[in-house]
Amino acid sequence: MFSQIGNIKNGEKLSFRIHYGILNAGYATLSANQVNYRNAPHYRVTGIGKSTGAVRAFFKVDDVYESYINIATGLPSHYVRNVSEGGYRRYFETDFNHDNQTLVLTNKLDKTSKNFKTVKGIQDMISAFYYLRSMDTNTFKVGSSLKINIWIDDEIYPFMLKVTGTEMKNTKFGKISCLKIVPYVMSGRIFKSTEGVTMYVTNDANLIPVEIKAELLVGSLKASLDNYHNVKYPLNFK
Repeated sequence: MFSQIGNIKNGEKLSFRIHYGILNAGYATLSANQVNYRNAPHYRVTGIGKSTGAVRAFFKVDDVYESYINIATGLPSHYVRNVSEGGYRRYFETDFNHDNQTLVLTNKLDKTSKNFKTVKGIQDMISAFYYLRSMDTNTFKVGSSLKINIWIDDEIYPFMLKVTGTEMKNTKFGKISCLKIVPYVMSGRIFKSTEGVTMYVTNDANLIPVEIKAELLVGSLKASLDNYHNVKYPLNFK
């Protein structure tokens, strides 16, 4: 059952500071703004990530993601992944047709397009995050799990998220109660294990991530909430 994007406020912006080991590696922002797309209300969510400081000197990252998410269904209509990470370069745009479970993937670098068959309820990397945040907090609680299929580049990746507990997390704004979520991901390509990522999201209707940890094949990454603007519900920092 797919839900509406009901827990997001127009104009919401979340900012994160990213660390690679002890290094201040960069920042990321997520901005959600309501637009009319394909004659229907959507959130246009823009995600930007950049490396900074000493890390940028030897590994330059300039990533832009966009997802147009249908507010009524919570499903993506259009997805952009335009990334430059060191010598790695990808620029894909995806158009989803959920009625017949197909999509068109366009490679903007070589100007080619391919058609793919997908599955019901397919999400992209950005829309999946907002779909998660629209879960009913009465059902998305400790002990619950959620299966989700995510479109990444030119493949469908099945994920399972489990809420494993609650924890008070320290942030720059104070302490706040969080749900601990473990996404079960593919190991061997980037992550050390299938449980290499841990997310802490506010234990309230916002479900805003305040910390994300990832154990990589080489080193570890941590993203921490650095700023927030125009969230729908008050955040109860202590």
